[in-house]
Amino acid sequence: MTGRHVLMTTDAVGGVWQYSTDLARELARGGYQVSLAVFGPAPDEAQRRCAAGIDGVRLLETGLPLDWMCDGADVVTQAAQSLALLADACGADIIHCNSPALAGAADFPVPVVAVAHGCIATWWQAAKNEPLDPAYRWHGEMMRRGLLAADVVVAPSASFAATLQSTYRLPQMPLVVHNGRPPTASGMGGRRSLDAALTIGRMWDPVKNGALLDAVAGMIDLRFLAAGPLCSPHGEEITFAHIQALGQVPGPDLNELLALHPIAVSAARFEPFGLAVLEAASAGCALVLSDIATFRELWDGAARFADPDDAEGFAAAITRVHGDPALRQQLGAAAQARAARYTPAATADAVMALYRTLRPDREAAA
Repeated sequence: MTGRHVLMTTDAVGGVWQYSTDLARELARGGYQVSLAVFGPAPDEAQRRCAAGIDGVRLLETGLPLDWMCDGADVVTQAAQSLALLADACGADIIHCNSPALAGAADFPVPVVAVAHGCIATWWQAAKNEPLDPAYRWHGEMMRRGLLAADVVVAPSASFAATLQSTYRLPQMPLVVHNGRPPTASGMGGRRSLDAALTIGRMWDPVKNGALLDAVAGMIDLRFLAAGPLCSPHGEEITFAHIQALGQVPGPDLNELLALHPIAVSAARFEPFGLAVLEAASAGCALVLSDIATFRELWDGAARFADPDDAEGFAAAITRVHGDPALRQQLGAAAQARAARYTPAATADAVMALYRTLRPDREAAA
């Protein structure tokens, strides 16, 4: 046992919850004590049960706001100051901050590892292809201060690390630690194939390119399913004319669906990593992905690619994979093999190595 205590911020809204609980489980196995501090909306009962089932991990429902859901800097600064007090009160040795906007807004008593999973400025550019709305510039300023103030800055892909450095004029490139997900157990069985395409994610989010996928669904002779919320916490929503929307699908049900090996499709215009694609790959689904830098970095050689502005190109790629069972099986096997690189254990090994660079004296004495 190292005796190290990590205070890790999380939220119950999206992929950060998966990342933080998977990582916390592996850190606990590595001898770390982990306190998960929830910012933003409270976790639901299933999420509470998930956290309660991880030995060595304590869930702290702080009631503090989530930075990207706030209207201004003052409330985020107060949340950062509360995080600093919490770190002192719980005896944390390291703050693992999954909301980098907090990292420069308080005087923290211990080293801070800031992990950027996304941000308003980079999302805005991808979604709208225009400068950030002045109403949100405060968040961009807080992100830059946080990224500069943190002891270590981490991005989940080299592509997003480069985007962060350019967007926030950072003197150094963030370190790259790929995200991971546990292997999808149901994907290890037979090669049954569902006669459908499937996309997974926040359907309301314009960077997920749902409108283009709906057009694609109208071009192909194949059922097209979408798993994920249609409405955002801020009220944005999407409706489909051709896609069959499944809404938010519980994890076990999604695993069962992936075990049938639909063709997994993402036309995202921007993706810091893409946990949903990883889950589909882990299950052995053939991948048809947008030709963006992140997906090339992670899946080149294990997927088919199409331009995220080219609905006909996506339709042709999906039709090609669907019409060739041997190709579909080959792509599914390649995706599953590639997915084996991206596990929570691999992520945790890299993160623990970073932790040791922060306080080597205490690590050696433990």
